[in-house]
Amino acid sequence: MQIRHCLSSTFLVCLIFTALISVSGCGHFEGASEPEQVQSPQPEVEKKPVAVYHDFEDVLVPEDLTIIKDRTVVVSTPGFRSGILTLKGRLEPNSLYHFFSINMEKDNWDVLSRIKAPETTIMVFQKATRCAVITIREQQIYTYVEIGIAPTLGSISQTPTNDAIY
Repeated sequence: MQIRHCLSSTFLVCLIFTALISVSGCGHFEGASEPEQVQSPQPEVEKKPVAVYHDFEDVLVPEDLTIIKDRTVVVSTPGFRSGILTLKGRLEPNSLYHFFSINMEKDNWDVLSRIKAPETTIMVFQKATRCAVITIREQQIYTYVEIGIAPTLGSISQTPTNDAIY
């Protein structure tokens, strides 16, 4: 009987000891999980712009297009820039068409004409003193974009000559 009593008390002590370890272990895990729930503010990830203004301050260009320098000519005079900006990139012509349609109007350009063909799209815009022609050409590897900016004829100062009178 003594052995049985000893076994039952040992079993009871082990059971209580196991229960205490379990309870204290659960409390330990709860405390450990609290810092995981409270997250410290992470520094904001620097957002890369999806579009930029290159040589013309009011013509937004997708960031994925790169300038082809040997096919680009920009002339700057005081208060005015004109020329042809040639770019290339691996973008869909339709997405470029929609991009320029939306952003040129946001930059206060008026739409004069849009011509879409299977491999070429031409878009013509106008402001009070200048016009813009955007040509989008799809080729095998790249899509090419040409942005031409020129003064409108009414904005060019013309000096009358005697040759104009008949």
